[in-house]
Amino acid sequence: MSVPIKLQNWQEVSYRKSDSAVTNDASSLQGLGSELVYVQEVTGQYLSFYWQEAERYQINSEAIVNSCLNETFGPVAANPYLEQIQQILDNQLPERFCCEFQYQEHKFKFDLIVSPILVADESATKVLVMGRQVQAEIACSGQAKLNTAKASILHWGQHYKKLIRKISRHIRRTLDLDTIWQRTVDDLGKGLNVSRCVICAYKSESMEASVKAEYRSESVSSLLGQKIKIAESAYFTQTIETLEPNIEQESNNSEEPESKLAVATFYQDKPNGLIVLYDHQENRQWSNDEIELMRELADLVGSAIAHATLYHELEQARQQAEEASRLKSEFLANTSHELRTPLNGMLGFLKLVLEGMADDPKEQMEFIQEAYRSALHLLDVINDILDIAKIEAGKMELELGPVVLEELLSNVEDFTKTQAQQKNLSFRIQKPATRDKIILNGNYQRLLQVLLNLVGNAIKFTHEGGVMISAEVQRKKSTNNQEIPAMAIVRVVDTGIGVSLEKQGRLFQSFSQVNGGHNRQYGGTGLGLYISQKLIEAMKGEVEFYSMGEGLGSTVTFTVPLYQDPVLTVGSVGD
Repeated sequence: MSVPIKLQNWQEVSYRKSDSAVTNDASSLQGLGSELVYVQEVTGQYLSFYWQEAERYQINSEAIVNSCLNETFGPVAANPYLEQIQQILDNQLPERFCCEFQYQEHKFKFDLIVSPILVADESATKVLVMGRQVQAEIACSGQAKLNTAKASILHWGQHYKKLIRKISRHIRRTLDLDTIWQRTVDDLGKGLNVSRCVICAYKSESMEASVKAEYRSESVSSLLGQKIKIAESAYFTQTIETLEPNIEQESNNSEEPESKLAVATFYQDKPNGLIVLYDHQENRQWSNDEIELMRELADLVGSAIAHATLYHELEQARQQAEEASRLKSEFLANTSHELRTPLNGMLGFLKLVLEGMADDPKEQMEFIQEAYRSALHLLDVINDILDIAKIEAGKMELELGPVVLEELLSNVEDFTKTQAQQKNLSFRIQKPATRDKIILNGNYQRLLQVLLNLVGNAIKFTHEGGVMISAEVQRKKSTNNQEIPAMAIVRVVDTGIGVSLEKQGRLFQSFSQVNGGHNRQYGGTGLGLYISQKLIEAMKGEVEFYSMGEGLGSTVTFTVPLYQDPVLTVGSVGD
């Protein structure tokens, strides 16, 4: 059975197995028209051998026959070479690659065509190797041999195509980003036999790349989780800007040498990551095939990252939409209860009055007052619903102006102190000591709404102890050439039921309630803090919530800009 072999710029030849084919007939091998020709077993044993430069280097062709490749003339890196031979025999297909050979102190680089010798009804166990020298003799000695041995065999064509197919197959099977990152560095690091391979996620807005996955040898330290400041490195900046493979050789302050090959992954010409190969071989030279491989990976991995990121974002959006739908359904159920309760109270008390069920005018007045309180509560619920509708529609607009803090706190006290006393709770207001009035830049009605909501919640969720409102002034500051305006800081502190640490993140979400059972026990729509936060933010302030946990009380703090700076005195005054 003949096996055609096509050599670049060489004549086409064919090899047919015969008894004479495995003899050391130099003249018959020379007739194949190649500089180097030999037949070899899968074990590496030479069955025949010819090289036209053998005499120049005093190589005895007869002595090579029946010897193994590591005994006389053979590849510098024997194991990778034998693995490639085994692969060719298994696939029963010829392959071309470049290999570095060594004989005594001499080293040579050959461009080889390796073809399996096929026999009918038998598996292939021998190869015909034809080659030509592509590089002059390389001086080789001692440590230089060890440093170049790892990269001595560079498989052309099939090796890199197989590696790119392997990486592509692995990353196309998943939309999980962590898996894509890790499989890429594992396949690439092992395939190119480098000291380290990392992949980084890149964000253009921060000009920063963070190492997400890493392949490394045991001798190097880990970079996993570290961040690369792109703007601080001309090398990485150029890599990001050009979207082309970039090489850098450095000596690490005269210590272990390091060679880097980096490429930016991209999608639609926008970078979204970095792949960086590190090698600590002395004078490591990156081949054209390795550079081309990185160029192809930039597009392939960049697209995979973009698709996985998009899928992750869509999945998050879907989960958020489902959660929002669930919360709105829960909100509507709770709100319908909150609407029915005061409405039923109003109808009930008014019906008693209309039917003359009151025993005397005093009792009739009590019925009317209860109906009025129910109406006020109903109005509060409706106002909350209207406010949340405006906020969700982005139509919450406030007119800001001067608001006297003392008047605001006094009105809050008038509305809420009686509620605290009815529950046997202490109620205090602590004001900052100033020579003039503290004037806020806000909306009076909305600030009153916020404070009534916060104080009302504090009283509602506190069974013993008390509630305190405190205020202080934060003077105007200058930081990093930026002026921070003067602010009033208002705190509402209670000794109530508190909120567990894991649930505090839900306090300021729309339609979200920390505990549905609590809201049913205490009443309310669960919108108070969310509405308060949005109102304060509209007045250019901030709201924060603090609680050490359940049963440990709560503190809600909000800030409002000052209309003008007051003149402060030492100490504070408590009411």
